[in-house]
Amino acid sequence: MRIVTSIKEGQEELGIVINDRFYRCSAIDQTLPKNMSDFLKGGEKAMSKLQEFERSLVQGMIERPYHRLQDTQLIAPVPHPASFRDAYAFRQHVATSRRNRGLEMIPEFDKFPVFYFSNHQAIQGPGPIHCMPLHLDQLDFELEIAIVINKPGINIPAAKADEYIAGFMIMNDFSARKLQMEEMKLSLGPAKGKDFATAIGPWLVTKDELEPYKIQPAEGHIGNCYDLDMTCKVNGRQVSAGNFASMHWTFAEIIERVSYGVQIFPGDVIGSGTVGTGCFLELNGTARIENPNHKDQWLNLGDEIELEITALGKLSNSIVLYHS
Repeated sequence: MRIVTSIKEGQEELGIVINDRFYRCSAIDQTLPKNMSDFLKGGEKAMSKLQEFERSLVQGMIERPYHRLQDTQLIAPVPHPASFRDAYAFRQHVATSRRNRGLEMIPEFDKFPVFYFSNHQAIQGPGPIHCMPLHLDQLDFELEIAIVINKPGINIPAAKADEYIAGFMIMNDFSARKLQMEEMKLSLGPAKGKDFATAIGPWLVTKDELEPYKIQPAEGHIGNCYDLDMTCKVNGRQVSAGNFASMHWTFAEIIERVSYGVQIFPGDVIGSGTVGTGCFLELNGTARIENPNHKDQWLNLGDEIELEITALGKLSNSIVLYHS
């Protein structure tokens, strides 16, 4: 099931997408939640109820009014997360980025999954990303996958953690690298280089949709793992390619770490971290090693960025200047 949030005349509406049709939950059945926050708080009961209606619509057992998807303005499927954490779970990205800076692979990476908190009030969906001038100094994309929680818990073992995941989304963690590198010299952050925009979408894909792609996790790891190709195009040219299966730490293991001594809540969003080759920071560093005359590439005003992940769709954004 593909669950979305649309907006019309300032009003947010929870709905589902079937082929090229958008069905508002309020038009499907008045007892369904009207927004994503309430839906996630409803947990498995709300999920099962909406899935039952979706099956009935797909099978033609019921009919409901709908809008064409192309006429529907989608925003972030989870527009108001309870919190937002981003992990650092792809070994290739970490190892390559450290090598490019002349550093050895850090052994602690294999001991536990690490994450940081970012700005849950700066979540965006498809569409323009508004940037200030300083953001445009080495502006970068990050190709990631995000999950959202729909069940509260604390001290959750990895073996049970997948039960807490409502679904998966494409995520682009936009990064102002110049700001990020300056502040991290002070052994804090990333903060200001990351707090202005993180895009998720275009929809929340439920776990059952990913069953055909499920594979065994790497030896010594616990949790669901999926074979999903991940790519990024900038202005129509592919610049990045990776796979969700290369994620070293599973989301189940990340949830175990996140929930250690801490309550997690429905609406908490957690990102995977950048897939290998999934940002210009890594790509530029590698290219400079291979060619000292390489000219770094960054995002610029007017650029169109399209992230595509198997079964999760395409997330498209453009870079525009913020006007007060």
